[in-house]
Amino acid sequence: MSSVKFNLFSWELLRRDWRDIDLFLIFIPVALTIVGAIAIHSSAINYSNLNSYWLQHLIIGGIGLFIVMSLARWQYQQLLHLHWITYFITNVFLALVLVGGTSANGAQSWLTIGEFNFQPSEFAKVGVIITLAALLHKHPIKQPSDIVQVIWPLLLPCALIMKQPDLGTFLVFCAIALGMLYWGGTNLGWILLIISPLISLILFSVFIPAWLGWVGLMGIVAWRTLPWMRVVGFLSAVAVNLVSAQVGTFVWSLLHDYQKKRLLLFLDPTQDPLDGGYHLIQSRIAIGAGKIWGRGIMHGTQTQLSFIPEQHTDFIFSAIGEEMGLVGSMLVLIAFLGICWRLLVIAVKSKDNFGSLLVIGVFSMVLFQATINIGMTIGVAPITGIPLPWLSYGRSALLTNFIALGLVESVAAHRRMIKF
Repeated sequence: MSSVKFNLFSWELLRRDWRDIDLFLIFIPVALTIVGAIAIHSSAINYSNLNSYWLQHLIIGGIGLFIVMSLARWQYQQLLHLHWITYFITNVFLALVLVGGTSANGAQSWLTIGEFNFQPSEFAKVGVIITLAALLHKHPIKQPSDIVQVIWPLLLPCALIMKQPDLGTFLVFCAIALGMLYWGGTNLGWILLIISPLISLILFSVFIPAWLGWVGLMGIVAWRTLPWMRVVGFLSAVAVNLVSAQVGTFVWSLLHDYQKKRLLLFLDPTQDPLDGGYHLIQSRIAIGAGKIWGRGIMHGTQTQLSFIPEQHTDFIFSAIGEEMGLVGSMLVLIAFLGICWRLLVIAVKSKDNFGSLLVIGVFSMVLFQATINIGMTIGVAPITGIPLPWLSYGRSALLTNFIALGLVESVAAHRRMIKF
């Protein structure tokens, strides 16, 4: 009888401890990982040195799932006391890459330990999320000067990332920071003013009347949202956006030639159809060839004949589009929408600001990466080397996504067990 009571008690305790875990948020990424393995196997079948990549993808996914379940039982609030340690470790590994890292595709982004290569910049995304969440929790944004107090630690990892150079990860850092700043209380007008110089640079290069209109609009935004003297805010915003074109020219000169090509050729890949625009042209052909239902797994001509270089990584969506068609592509998009929706639900229901900010950081990372990656395969976004979460081959990227998911599940699982 006592054994029965003990078993019932254990089951009730187990059910209570795991009642708030989000199973949907586990099932969908695992399903995407399996779909990714299938697409990787199909796109790498003709390369003998890549034949095991699909299996590696599944193995890392299994390890990632174990990490998710482990982190779900861990008190995420402890990161409030450890965030400077994670920040230090993040920057140490980024610095080690510059000292003794391995180069590939024009970037020195990998560290080699034995037979295993890993990319510290991927794990740095989680480190940045933890650091910003802790700082925003301790220093809520109430006025524009508070933004500097929160953002300054981001300068070091961003500088180390650009030194590699890794433009894609730098853009992910920016997306994470903007999303978390907004959730942390930053006025939307202030965020527009932060990104306005970049938009001014783009508009100045494309259509000068639109640039002048944007400069005037930013002056109005500064007038209405900044708490300082309105005239000073207005003049400052206008001046910054007016000089941004010259500053942008200097920044542009710092980029490598292949990065400039990636940022420009998506507008018209036919300008360089045999080099810089080749990926995008072939990707569009592959996705279009899939039509409604796709050509079938292992039957895509663009995929099987290896017309798209690096298709198992950055261009995995083109393999899905060709072999699984519009239906398969739409299911992938719906899956990402479902993940983002669940992340927002958990962020809203979190019992503390730190947990909510952690989840929004992951939300910003996943949403930005999925949007840019899918956008670049169909020609509406520049090619930046950003992987598609849970689908693209990349052991470090896949493990990072599962670690981030584990932190989210910890926030979800401890909603009724907050202790300070």
